[in-house]
Amino acid sequence: MKILITGSQGQLGWELLREAKSYGFETIGFDLPQIDITIKPDVEKVINNIRPDIVINAAGYTNVDRAEDEREVCFAANCTGPGNIAAVCNNLDIPMIHISTDYVFDGRKNTPYTEKDIISPINAYGKCKAEGDNAVSDVLQKHIIIRTSWLYGIHCNNFVKTILRLGKEKEVLEVVSDQYGSPTFVTDLADAVLTISSHIKNNSGDIWGIYNYCGAGVTTWHGFAEKIIEEAGKYLDIKTILVKPITSKEYPAKAGRPSYSALDCSLINRQFGIVSKPWQESLKMAIKLICSNA
Repeated sequence: MKILITGSQGQLGWELLREAKSYGFETIGFDLPQIDITIKPDVEKVINNIRPDIVINAAGYTNVDRAEDEREVCFAANCTGPGNIAAVCNNLDIPMIHISTDYVFDGRKNTPYTEKDIISPINAYGKCKAEGDNAVSDVLQKHIIIRTSWLYGIHCNNFVKTILRLGKEKEVLEVVSDQYGSPTFVTDLADAVLTISSHIKNNSGDIWGIYNYCGAGVTTWHGFAEKIIEEAGKYLDIKTILVKPITSKEYPAKAGRPSYSALDCSLINRQFGIVSKPWQESLKMAIKLICSNA
């Protein structure tokens, strides 16, 4: 089976290219400047030339704070682009897997969000992603949208790498303790996406729609950071002796974040047999890999 991956130089795209070999898939990765998904003729040319069995869209604008000032850029990448891919896939009868976010929710719940919960994003990034999800589902019946959260991995910048860097520089780190969510190791997400791709290949019934996938368990950014520092101490000379909890109001951020955005992953388990690993377990593996490659 041939899979086209857009956003192949990002965290997830890079990992999908690496992991797909073990699934026996042929993968072709595209990213800027090879393809600009916001330009439909670009998308048409690439997909028509490749004629993949599945398109996985891992491309997107992910700077949550900058999106408040760059809404048009964010909208183009996170809504117009996915809509273009979906439209071309619809014309060629090609299934599409599209990656979304927990930030489509407002965070007012205190239990994990399900796929049926009403979306109500509170920042520009979340709004653009929500509109992108609609742009896909409105034109392409054979779509799977995967909402994920707090993504990190060994490739590209992310929260884990930032904490590791600061941990070698500062004795005290101040980290927000009133935002709750589920850290997700990008390798685990890639495996989930590729498992779903196998189901698509095998024509496993009516599987189309929205699914949640994230690491198992709920923590805060503060709790996440504490665990990062604890694990990193096994491999690095860590200077940090205290991870100090602070409130969202004490941390200057342009974009508001949902105070609670954990995701219920029971549907993806029932449909595809995909089980989320405890976020602490995956973090241990990630830090070991990051530190060994440093």
